[in-house]
Amino acid sequence: MIPAAFEYLAPTSVEEALAALSEHGDDAKIIAGGQSLLPVLRMRLNAPEFVIDLGRIPSLRGIRDAGDHLVIGAMTTHHDVGRDPLVHEHALLVSKAVTHLADVQVRHRGTFGGALAHADPAGDLGAPAMALDATFVVQGPGGVREVPASEFFVDLFETAISDDELLTEVHLPKHDGWGASYEKFVRIAHQWPIVAVAATVRLEGDTIAEAKVGLTNMGSTPLRAHAVEQALVGRPATEEGVAEAAALAAEGTNPPTDLNGSAEYRRHLAGVLTRRAVLAAAGRNGTVAPA
Repeated sequence: MIPAAFEYLAPTSVEEALAALSEHGDDAKIIAGGQSLLPVLRMRLNAPEFVIDLGRIPSLRGIRDAGDHLVIGAMTTHHDVGRDPLVHEHALLVSKAVTHLADVQVRHRGTFGGALAHADPAGDLGAPAMALDATFVVQGPGGVREVPASEFFVDLFETAISDDELLTEVHLPKHDGWGASYEKFVRIAHQWPIVAVAATVRLEGDTIAEAKVGLTNMGSTPLRAHAVEQALVGRPATEEGVAEAAALAAEGTNPPTDLNGSAEYRRHLAGVLTRRAVLAAAGRNGTVAPA
């Protein structure tokens, strides 16, 4: 299907984009990489009068070291994030998750900030952002503000970004020396995850000193598995040491029931994938038994 007619705007600065958004209000839609918006327009599920393309704003692209954290511009592509040595060194969990995101074509066009702002609970970046305690930098008429990941995802496809604001960058605290794994369960390749788990752990010898675990598609937003994280601290990084803690993965979740599986099935998957992700993050891949 062909989208309804709209006027295309291509600002070259954040200020110009915000001015266009303020002028056109509810009649406008922001487009980043377009991997989420374009299908919606083609199916005419939304018919904005104006589409504001952020692709010509150079300040929104790039990755830089800011001391205790990395800064990723909202318009940086998944491909660039996945290949960046700074991300691999300091935020390994994001590097791992990006390789699971859709396919090569989508990773070359889709953007890091666009995917997070879309806030699909089945998206592959929300859980890693939660697990790494990311901070989202949002700019609007009132200036710049920072939103922690725990407050950024509000509900299904809803974030803390106001209608007159833009996500400009994402800050990832450095997790040097942490192991990481993103375990994703799908029926067919490149599918949205039925369930996925993002885990990053810091070992002291053979003991888990710290653990952070994010859950994908286990509620209306990405979630942190706090019960698992607390239970893992001080445990040996072995199958037996991890299994009991991983069984708590579904605690406090509200997974959907759909054609891909029931809520109960997803709760089971969450436990299985958490066990696998934590063991893999701890470098214990060979100890993982079948589900």
